[in-house]
Amino acid sequence: MMKKIGILSTIAIACISCFALPKDVQAKTIQQYEEEVQQYTAELEAKKANLAKNEAEVQEILAKIKDIEAQIAEAEAEVERLQKEIEESEEEIKRKSEESKNIIAYYQIANGENSYLEYVFGATDITDMIYRMSIVEQLTEYNDRVMKELEALIKRNQERQKELEAKEQELNSLKEDLLAEQARIEADSKYLRESLPSIQDQINSAQDSVKYYKSLGCAADEDIQKCEYRIAQSSGGSLPSVGFFSRPIPYGYMVRGMTGGHMGYDMSSSNRNIPVYPIAAGSIHKIYTDACTSGYWCQQMGFWCNGNAKIVVIKHNYNGRFIYSSYVHLSSYGDIWEGQYVSRDKIIGYMGTSGCSSGEHLHLEIADCHWKDGGCSYYSNKYALGYVDRLINPGSLISFPGSWSNR
Repeated sequence: MMKKIGILSTIAIACISCFALPKDVQAKTIQQYEEEVQQYTAELEAKKANLAKNEAEVQEILAKIKDIEAQIAEAEAEVERLQKEIEESEEEIKRKSEESKNIIAYYQIANGENSYLEYVFGATDITDMIYRMSIVEQLTEYNDRVMKELEALIKRNQERQKELEAKEQELNSLKEDLLAEQARIEADSKYLRESLPSIQDQINSAQDSVKYYKSLGCAADEDIQKCEYRIAQSSGGSLPSVGFFSRPIPYGYMVRGMTGGHMGYDMSSSNRNIPVYPIAAGSIHKIYTDACTSGYWCQQMGFWCNGNAKIVVIKHNYNGRFIYSSYVHLSSYGDIWEGQYVSRDKIIGYMGTSGCSSGEHLHLEIADCHWKDGGCSYYSNKYALGYVDRLINPGSLISFPGSWSNR
């Protein structure tokens, strides 16, 4: 179903103001684009420096982990050596104990319980008796001393074992902390590498815009959207003005509107590969894929990323200004090319689930500029409002009931 301009005006007034079609929004100039290139280049260099710093920190952490693992291995080897020494000492104590028991038997003169006394009192004279007593006492004292020394050694080894085990526990804890820090740094590096759109994309876009608007003959301080429209009008090549808008798929149902930071309308259909059409006549402004295949952005949005999203952007002439409609997550493109004039009945692609998408659907965004050579950057900055802040609620231009069976 199509809306006429009169109906459209009434509905647009009722829309939330932040989603209404912006009026007389100042676009950027060539000079601002050139300054923006410098700004984004500085950001990119800072980003690269952060990545290099992160990499250096990771390497330092890996070196520390390697050192800790070496200390742990050394402690484990020392514990094993001490345990072996303890076992050998215990065996020696057993041997000396048995030896002490056999000392008397070795020197005894007769068998029996009183062999020690019999040996001592079997002396021929007092001198012989003292000698015999001395021999027995010296041997038993020696064995007792050796056993005490061995017991002291066992005690020291056991205490050392406990110290080493505590140290090993401490080293393992430190290793876990370092691994956690490594994971945090690597996650930060991944986020730096995976942005939507990337800083390099924005640099390229700004450079392309400078080149394009200079080729049109726009002045350095002239509003580039007004310049583009003025030149198109004067050359007779202006896009026909749009009188109304249509739904981009012939039948389907609404999935999600502009809520919770969502930047457009999501819609789907029982035909998972339904053709997609322009919401109005216009020219193909861009055919591209975004960079959202994984990383922070997609994780935050809660999407499953299965490849770069296929996107078509169409430029329309509406009430003396250009507006841009974007068709996202296409499975494939139609027979189209950039710069081509298309009517509202031209197939520009087919609904799909490319990019950060949880299932086959079409995401429709509308704005009065586009960050790829369309008069603005992706985000707002000190120069002008960005694409994100110049979005237009599709519901202010097109009727979207819960479901529909025609455009």
